[in-house]
Amino acid sequence: MTSDAERRIAALEARLTALEGASAARKAMARYMALCDVPSGALDGESLARLFTADAVWEGIGPQYTSKFGRIEGREAIVAMLARYLPPEPHFATNVHFLTSESIDMVSPGRAKGRWIMLQASGYEGDRAELIGARLEVDFVSAPDASAWLIAHFRTERLFDAPWRVSPRPAS
Repeated sequence: MTSDAERRIAALEARLTALEGASAARKAMARYMALCDVPSGALDGESLARLFTADAVWEGIGPQYTSKFGRIEGREAIVAMLARYLPPEPHFATNVHFLTSESIDMVSPGRAKGRWIMLQASGYEGDRAELIGARLEVDFVSAPDASAWLIAHFRTERLFDAPWRVSPRPAS
């Protein structure tokens, strides 16, 4: 094989690796959001813990979220913090996340950085409801067995919030 052909194959392999990495990061983020929705969009065997590295960091940044969330380190501590907002805890009556303005870049082999704007529509226990807009920046790493990509560092910054009205649920 010629060196030109070898270079072209190497370039195609690099592009394929980048596309597969971006797809895996996108899938991890979509599962994270589904698992944080209420009711949960969980599939059998899924858990938030399986989406994070053992030494992951989850942090609120910016004027509103630095003091509210701070910096949480370690998979178990992150999952414990998130569990305070999810059933069976009485916090959200309904909660849905929408992601937009996606940008995923491969930082190096096995590492990616994603950025999104998130809209969160939340109805709380007690009939209060709000819309929250936030900027998310998430670092991903390939799992040691390359079976999935994991969240290594999750950053969220609130951009705005606004009250909204939740329609009453129809009787079952």
